[in-house]
Amino acid sequence: MKNQLYQLCLAFIEKRIATATEALQQAQEASNDDTKSSAGDKFETGREMAQQDINRNKQLLADAQQQKSVLLTLADVAETAKARSGNLVITNNGNFYISISAGQLQLAGQTYFAISAASPIGKMLIGKASGEQFDFNGKTYLIKEIT
Repeated sequence: MKNQLYQLCLAFIEKRIATATEALQQAQEASNDDTKSSAGDKFETGREMAQQDINRNKQLLADAQQQKSVLLTLADVAETAKARSGNLVITNNGNFYISISAGQLQLAGQTYFAISAASPIGKMLIGKASGEQFDFNGKTYLIKEIT
């Protein structure tokens, strides 16, 4: 199950990288086209907006690549007594794969949440053992299993 969740997260991040790469390429092409056909103040404004687009897409790409690097370190995390990055944590109020922030994933008719260890709930889960409980957002979570 954990390997399948890992693969879903990997597909998610690969798609984000592809989208950011394409958006960056389009922003650079738009910037090149704009510099060829503009003049005066309009030119400066258009060029600045295009540069902001390029910078934003570069940041999105860098973030996605960094998340992929984190994910790749979690490929073969063994089962542990206490929750850590790479573990699947089953609770009474949800199933959490501590990896990257990929949101809600569907697998074999079950819902799982791919979360970062740095997320608020990730911080609550890290270091907890099976049988422990904690409160988060007004709910009590009981850890049933860690794989």
